[in-house]
Amino acid sequence: MPRPADATDGAYRFMADPKTTSKQWDEVRVAFASSIMVDTALGSLAQNLDGPDWPIKGKEETPATYIDLTFTEAQELLALKGQPPERIDQLVAILRDTLAFDNPFGEMVEQVEVAAQKDNQLLKNLARLEIPENFPIEFTALAAGTREFCQLERIVTIGEFAVFAQNMSQNVIVGGDFRTLLNALAQVDEAGLAQFLPVRPGSKGLHLPEAVALGVRALTPAVRAALAKKAGAKLSATEAATAATADKTAVQAADADLRDRAARLATEWCRADRAHLQQQLAAGTTLARLLVVLGDPAIEACVAEYLHPHLKTEQSPTAGSASATAPAAPKRGFFARLFGRK
Repeated sequence: MPRPADATDGAYRFMADPKTTSKQWDEVRVAFASSIMVDTALGSLAQNLDGPDWPIKGKEETPATYIDLTFTEAQELLALKGQPPERIDQLVAILRDTLAFDNPFGEMVEQVEVAAQKDNQLLKNLARLEIPENFPIEFTALAAGTREFCQLERIVTIGEFAVFAQNMSQNVIVGGDFRTLLNALAQVDEAGLAQFLPVRPGSKGLHLPEAVALGVRALTPAVRAALAKKAGAKLSATEAATAATADKTAVQAADADLRDRAARLATEWCRADRAHLQQQLAAGTTLARLLVVLGDPAIEACVAEYLHPHLKTEQSPTAGSASATAPAAPKRGFFARLFGRK
């Protein structure tokens, strides 16, 4: 990213008169309008760029304060704050260099993007785990803030997440579950990936029960307990009390969302695992037994509720029952009777 002609040793030096033109100001302010850094303090941005400090203090000192102004208006505002004319040069430099880090898909990488994707180790790891690159971010368990970041950066799939991470500047510091997922994917940490993706350690591909369970786990404890009770789970006294506090409207909305989620996952993204579950049900295994892998009876009951419509066989129970079995047979095997839940 170009810096002022007189920049030296990573810091900006400014001449007595501003070097920025009105056209240059318009270009950078329009480009910055869609940046996720638009409300970040200019002082923080300056520090991240290893340039001189932004001299004006205050909560309003963010790019958002300036980018809606014309060149003349921006200069006048800076003058009212006691700043010299050349301060506009520092402002432009900060915005331009921030954009270089903020937009890894910009002009700086367009010429090498295709080659980079071919050598993307994160994409190779996804293929190794048989996780489709086009699996939607919306079906992951990323926190709301991270999902909002992905929306702002137009990251829609897990493959796009991998490409973004591969091209991201080493100077960009990320935290939270963005970094946790990135590290798990880089290290092929299956247990770590299972926190965010419907995978099962020791097994490849996407798993339908885990995919629905991620949506259930993301609910508030009260709504989750209410849905578990509705699905026929046996709740403890504490869980029952928690369920009683759930907002009915929130419970209805979550129920509708999970039914839609299960339908899309079963028919679009987890078809292979759905077929495998059907085979196991046909062989006499109960759905309750298949869901024990989730490790939480309340979540298992919820997942069973939402999977019933997509796993019915000709003689299986109707949707909404507390458990599901394979087609009726004259006798059931010993292990089926032993492990089957009622």
